[in-house]
Amino acid sequence: MSKPVDSAVSAVRTYIAQHRAAFLDDLAEWLRIPSVSAQPDHAPDVRRSADWLAAKLRATGFPTAEVWETPGAPAVYAEWPAADPAAPTVLVYGHHDVQPAAREDGWHSDPFEPVVRDNRLYARGAADDKGQVFFHTLGVRAHLAATGRTAPAVTLKLLIEGEEESGSPHFRALVEERAGRLAADAVIVSDTGMWSEDTPTVCTGMRGLAECEIRLYGPDQDIHSGSFGGAVPNPATAAARLVAALHDEHARVAIPGFYDGVIDLTDRERELFAELPFDEDRWLRTAKSRAAHGEAGHTTLERVWARPTAEVNGIGGGYQGPGSKTIIPSSAMVKLSFRLVAGQDPDHVEKAVRAWAADRTPPGIRCEIDFGAATRPCLTPLDHPALESVVRAMGRAFGKPVRYTREGGSGPAADLQDVLGAPVLFLGISVPSDGWHAPDEKVELDLLLKGVETSAYLWGDLAEHWRHAP
Repeated sequence: MSKPVDSAVSAVRTYIAQHRAAFLDDLAEWLRIPSVSAQPDHAPDVRRSADWLAAKLRATGFPTAEVWETPGAPAVYAEWPAADPAAPTVLVYGHHDVQPAAREDGWHSDPFEPVVRDNRLYARGAADDKGQVFFHTLGVRAHLAATGRTAPAVTLKLLIEGEEESGSPHFRALVEERAGRLAADAVIVSDTGMWSEDTPTVCTGMRGLAECEIRLYGPDQDIHSGSFGGAVPNPATAAARLVAALHDEHARVAIPGFYDGVIDLTDRERELFAELPFDEDRWLRTAKSRAAHGEAGHTTLERVWARPTAEVNGIGGGYQGPGSKTIIPSSAMVKLSFRLVAGQDPDHVEKAVRAWAADRTPPGIRCEIDFGAATRPCLTPLDHPALESVVRAMGRAFGKPVRYTREGGSGPAADLQDVLGAPVLFLGISVPSDGWHAPDEKVELDLLLKGVETSAYLWGDLAEHWRHAP
């Protein structure tokens, strides 16, 4: 016998059902705008997308909805104050720009003409990220309708970026410039996903990222290996030795100081990861790899989500053409990237890498290192009251237990945590089959509406439990 649905859930679901068609029509209208931030020809479309969203947020009820300029593409900011001045403030992050897409890439329909097939909405941006941004508009209206409120239970803010698909080059500066307006007790990121259609999950953290290129210089020009080989240092050999020294025999990063500050997984977190229905053979097929590999003493999921890494992204030097050319090359290079976890500081990692490389550079070889912009890791403790609210709201919507994941990648959300000093939480309903950045990107309509429902429950839950948080 099924459990009875409480009156609040019934009211939310009734409201969503009544407004489903109009919600999807509006989303389709937004998806028709090809807001491709990486292509200069689409700059007017990215602006049109921002203007469209600001107008729609005002129509939703947000008293404030503004287009914020950056040196690149515009962002959208909206705010709806709670009636209770003691209510928490929550900032929702997402982005309105999308990846490039064209029919000839392999799409079965025009990527910017949304179509519904088999209860799935196909269009560029359907999942990444317009669909996941837009479910908050119907969610907040369902929240108001079900509770009889005229304003959300929390002060609700939205920051919807316009350059995420171009690497967010101006995002941190925007957050720093507007930190006062963006101040919040918690940040909700709706630019992520779930484990699967049958396993609702909440992400609790993302890794950070540091990248560098190491260039090694030896002779002033390529020289004859018969006349000089074995008598002068070879930068390509030095590069190979540097790469060989990057890890120890247990696949741990061997750079002194690299693990300083790392927050290890708790036993409880490891248990929660182990509860997920992970099929390593299937995962390997997705990875196009024939074997799993990584730091000893950790599972594949732990390695991808919660352990720091060092990867060789490229290595080169000397002659690369057909046949042989007996030279000692004048230079060589190595490109490295480091995924960082909670507790690691990118500046500290950079200093450690520079010292490690300097110590391993032989006499007669000059070493130069360039680091790019770094992204900090973010992690929310399992017992954080805001995370507990997200889990309760999602569990209420899906009617089943909610599991926990992390993201192995990195993103601009960490800048919000770093600048605003607020915990970052993740609320996403996309699934791996949605095909982010790929042809035939789609969103499952049933899951999209579960996102709406989760959003509708979340604001009241946060208002009820946050004030009691220690």
